[in-house]
Amino acid sequence: MRRQDEINQVIIHELVHAYDDCVVKNIDWKNCAHQACSEIRANHLSGNCHYKRELMKGFLKIKGHEPECVKRRALLSVKNNPHCSEKAAEAAVEKVWDMCYNDPRPFDKAL
Repeated sequence: MRRQDEINQVIIHELVHAYDDCVVKNIDWKNCAHQACSEIRANHLSGNCHYKRELMKGFLKIKGHEPECVKRRALLSVKNNPHCSEKAAEAAVEKVWDMCYNDPRPFDKAL
């Protein structure tokens, strides 16, 4: 990481996971849907998928880029969970998408 903005984004991302771990009762990180929800929220709320970051990574789509990025990044993370197959990861992200993408807690809105 070379810029303070990048550090801030990573810290916010990880703090969303910490918030979920502390606030969500019975969260199970081995459960694909639980992890998918936290990954969706962390990527959306942290600004990971801001269009400028995406452009710098070579993703040139301007309109609709943010939800696609959030879904792509969440799916990559859940696929890395040894308890989730690729198919289970895809199903989990789709299953929780609407509820988790639209959940801004602990913020009022996504950054």
